[in-house]
Amino acid sequence: MTKTASRSLLTLALTISVVLPASTVIAAEDEMVLEEIVVTARKREESLQDLALSVSALSQQEIEANFATDVRDLIHMSPNTVIDDTNQGPGGVAAAYIRGIGVSEVEKNFDPAVGVVVDGVFLGTMSGSLTRAIDLERVEVIRGPQGTLFGRNTIGGVVQLERSRPTMTFGGKARISYGDYDTSLIDGVVNFGNEENFGVKLSGTFHEQDEGFFDNIATGRDDGRSEYTSFGVNVLWLPTDGLELEWTSVIEETEEDTNILLNVGQPGQLFCDAFGFCSPSTSTPVTGDRYDNAQVFAGALLPGGIDPGFDHNGLSPSDTTFDADTHQLEVRWELNDSWTLDYIGASWETEEEVISDWDAVPELLFHTDRPAEYEQITHELRFTYDGGGKLRGTVGAYYWDSEYEIRLLSWIGFAIPSVLELPQFTNQDSESWAVFFEGDYDLTDNLMLTLGARYTEDDKETTQRGVVPCGQAAATFPAAYAGIPALCGANFFTPISNDETWDEFTPKVALTYRASEDQMFYGQYSRGYRAGGFNGRVDAVETAIAPYDPETVDNFEVGYRSQWADRRVTFNATLFHMSYEDKQEEIQQPSATSGTGQVTRVVNASDATIQGAEIELAWLATDGLTIRANLGLLDAEYDKFEVDAGTPGSPIIQDFSDLDFRRAPDVTFGINADYRWSIGEGMGYLWAGMRYLDDHEVDFANKPELTNDSQTLFDASFTYEYQGWYASVFGRNLSDEDGYQIGFDVAGLWSYAAPRAPRTWGVEVGFNFGN
Repeated sequence: MTKTASRSLLTLALTISVVLPASTVIAAEDEMVLEEIVVTARKREESLQDLALSVSALSQQEIEANFATDVRDLIHMSPNTVIDDTNQGPGGVAAAYIRGIGVSEVEKNFDPAVGVVVDGVFLGTMSGSLTRAIDLERVEVIRGPQGTLFGRNTIGGVVQLERSRPTMTFGGKARISYGDYDTSLIDGVVNFGNEENFGVKLSGTFHEQDEGFFDNIATGRDDGRSEYTSFGVNVLWLPTDGLELEWTSVIEETEEDTNILLNVGQPGQLFCDAFGFCSPSTSTPVTGDRYDNAQVFAGALLPGGIDPGFDHNGLSPSDTTFDADTHQLEVRWELNDSWTLDYIGASWETEEEVISDWDAVPELLFHTDRPAEYEQITHELRFTYDGGGKLRGTVGAYYWDSEYEIRLLSWIGFAIPSVLELPQFTNQDSESWAVFFEGDYDLTDNLMLTLGARYTEDDKETTQRGVVPCGQAAATFPAAYAGIPALCGANFFTPISNDETWDEFTPKVALTYRASEDQMFYGQYSRGYRAGGFNGRVDAVETAIAPYDPETVDNFEVGYRSQWADRRVTFNATLFHMSYEDKQEEIQQPSATSGTGQVTRVVNASDATIQGAEIELAWLATDGLTIRANLGLLDAEYDKFEVDAGTPGSPIIQDFSDLDFRRAPDVTFGINADYRWSIGEGMGYLWAGMRYLDDHEVDFANKPELTNDSQTLFDASFTYEYQGWYASVFGRNLSDEDGYQIGFDVAGLWSYAAPRAPRTWGVEVGFNFGN
């Protein structure tokens, strides 16, 4: 989009924000009003209409009407938001983008740019952050950098999910569903307690897809099967008035087929020119259909196999696993009428095993074995003050410690007569602490000033091991590599470490003016940053120990919040302008020193400007009928993007400033309708939604074979409820869109991609019992 066109769109959006509400005022016929939406976007409960923030939210009732599998199915309510599964690893590797800002990577050294926060705990990696839509009570999407209250790695925004708490009374719910692709779900929640000061909530889920979305034309098998189980315990105790202690443990286990990918190679790429794996067009993969794959895995192709437990017949059973354990303590203490203490301490551990066929063809050209472990421990302490006067605010401290380890083994079969086995070991530690505050002060009855700031210090240490140099003992490698023949070469290296420390100050200032009880204007400035670090996918000593620095976003935003027609219409509009500096770019380049023929380099290579508009409308049209719509307009452009693609002493500067951002469609639009009415002695619920995504890129290099055309997705459900029981039928992606969720050009070797799930349907029966 040109800058002239962008200014025109922003002018149009501002005009709409001023004119549309006046033209949609409807005389109230009765006392019906839209339900007030309460959010915790500022770490305390507030009405969404009172916030000087750009926030979208879903209630529990709206979540259940979506029959969502995970968080991807719920972000239709938020403009300028795209969440995909990168299909690069197990457990759901989120590519979460808000206002064009996000990260699309499986390696855990890459910090998120959009924070996924579950029950107040920030998840520090993209792996496992496609949170399942189970027992969710509220979903919030907070757009724009949240560097004050949420801190680092939220420069795009935050997706916040909250599960239900123990009710302290007997009751619960259970459901069973079945859908196409032999998909079944059983889950339930049971609450019990003494109805006064003690309660326990137990939850369990089993979800299985026994038929994959993909037909493997090389093996004759359907690929994409999965099995997910979880069990949770949530204990709530109120030992005295004003004090709440809550413990949560959730154990999750996933078994699934390894990541299903399509080869979309083009002339000019090695795998096409040398091996004949060429797509028939830029919109069609090598297999001829986006739901036909041709992967045959390394265990079946290498003599004798690599993993004794792997299927040697060339099939792809559920050998990929992802396990996650969450343990969390929350303390909520009303110290007096003015002060409240909140503490959240949590640990989140993941363990995964996956053998991946990245070349996505029957031959072994580029495969990997990627066992990895990750652990994070966090502590957050907040004091919130509200004395009923002009001043309100929150002050707090935060501590973070995390570690991940990966024992990568690459099988390379395209460069030499025999298969080359390349091991690489990476261990990285991250430690961070921060202090922060954010407060409101009423300058007048109608004008409020908000000030906030956060100081953060990050420390990271990396240890890398590559293939040993000639003449050095292979004993320098971990025991996991004991059976792998030693290789040698000047380009390989033995254990090497480095560490680096960064600090950042992220302020915020906002002015809120309430023109009337139902109309509010605000303007704000906020800064966010994404932490620096070390690359975890390297080819030499230099790339192993060279750090990259933090990136920052300065956000200037104005907004309008309003309610009309006796609060049967809500209309909100936001305009924003963001300056993106020292943007971290993951550059795929050919490498003469890497046995894989390519390397990912991370450099602070670019600056950019992002601007746009967001409009949201809710209308209680009649008794039982609610219509919601949102529109996002986005213009994301690089100001400068130059990369040295040469070698030390021989620079070759390449200018990528004309590239488009990934997952930054110029236009997003969503609309849904929820209609509820009596049917005999029961109730009927009809929900239908549409989401439009303009054409957009999913690959850094904007390769034509990886470009997504515009997409229009439709979802719908119907539910009949009678005396606590309900029966439902639902469908997702009814338009059967097959746009790519991930696309990757691998340094001129080949390109791979993976489409979104096709059209699916299902039926569900459930019941609620007790209080």
